[in-house]
Amino acid sequence: MKRILVIDDEAGARQLVRRLLEREGYGVVEAKDGEEGINMFRADPCDMIITDLVMPVKDGLKTILDVREFAPTVPVLAISGGGTIAKERYLSAAGFIERVETLAKPFTRDELVNMVRQMLNDDFVTE
Repeated sequence: MKRILVIDDEAGARQLVRRLLEREGYGVVEAKDGEEGINMFRADPCDMIITDLVMPVKDGLKTILDVREFAPTVPVLAISGGGTIAKERYLSAAGFIERVETLAKPFTRDELVNMVRQMLNDDFVTE
């Protein structure tokens, strides 16, 4: 079973993603911010990370860059509904990092599941 770490400061968003992915047969663990997520991943690595970009403590971009230092090939899906700047800007910045894809909130079940399936494919490569 593939395991996915979901990092989001909004409990409702984490739980929704968890339910959608568990219905598809994935194992899911949750973290409330980037700092907690990094600590969890170091202790027990997952096959993929889904992280919100706008969070307190450690935002998603910093989280992705920190993870890249010790897990350069783990696929990461960056999600954002925006913040003080438009969500497209957050997502655009994250999209420049290797093996990172982006998905704007709100997204559909099919958009999330299809992106996760694609990213967990062994030959997934971003351009």
